[in-house]
Order: sequence, then structure tokens, then C-alpha cells
Amino acid sequence: MQAYFARAGKPEAVLCPDLPHRPAQAIAMLSELIAAHDTVTLVGSSLGGFYATWLAERFGIKAALVNPAVHAHLLLAGEIGEQKNYSSGEVYQFTPQHLEELAALDLAHAQHPENFLLLVETGDEVLDYRDALAYYAESRQIVVPGGNHGFLSFTQYIPAILEFQAHR
Repeated sequence: MQAYFARAGKPEAVLCPDLPHRPAQAIAMLSELIAAHDTVTLVGSSLGGFYATWLAERFGIKAALVNPAVHAHLLLAGEIGEQKNYSSGEVYQFTPQHLEELAALDLAHAQHPENFLLLVETGDEVLDYRDALAYYAESRQIVVPGGNHGFLSFTQYIPAILEFQAHR
């Protein structure tokens, strides 16, 4: 997304902050960023999709969700212990408090499904894409056969994401 907007001459249009590993801190940081901008559309992948869901509901904004985690506290319950941030390399302890913070952000269902664009690849080796299809059943969905958790075909769907967010 950053490369796409950089090529379009609008690199400032995309913010992609490094998030703290603590869910409550990540949500606080993102909430401040959202509050500081007039127009916001979220794009979140995996745990970022989980966060984007909560934020979109809280702020009444749109979100494109790419292979999102659904009910993250349940998905990550077996991950207590040492973890490493895949982008920063930071090593940290994933604790029961992390799970409690994730549980506090969990929504039984989307209140405003029209604000979500779901993008999943069926070859996701980390998450079962069918969980996202069920959770976002009333939202617009793009289901791509194959792929993986990194959503190999992401670049191809940037125009669809931009079109979705353009219709306010």
C-alpha cells in the first residue's frame, strides 16, 4: 500500500506505524492517530484486521480486512511465552494480560457490516479463512483461491480497496 501511494506521488496518504505488542497500547496509539485525521480508512491484516474491526466500529469508519484474525484472544490462547515481532525483531513475553486485553476488544459480531471489506485467500496457512467469512457474512467479501496468510495477491486488490473506501 505504501509503495502504491508513493508511486502515485502521495506517500503521506498512508500511515503504517510500528505498533506496541500490548493490545491496549496499540489501540490507544491507533485511536490517537485516527482522532488526528479528518478522513481515515483502515487496512488491517491478521491481528491488524482484528484491531481494524474494533476501531472501525468505535469510530464509525471503513476498514478493509486482509486475512483478519477473528476472536484473537481465542486464536492466541496457546501462544503464551516468548514471541518475536516479525517486523521489528523485538522479543517480548506474550502473557495472559495480552489475552485479557484482546478479549476486551473482541466483538461478538459487527454492528455495521457495511463498513467492512473482507479480503481472504483460501490458502491461508495460519488462519481458517472460513471463520472470517462467517464473522463478516453481511460485509462485502472478496475470496481468492489459493494464496497464503501474507495475501499474495494484495497489490491486485488495492483498486478495490480504494473504490470501497471512496463510497462513504
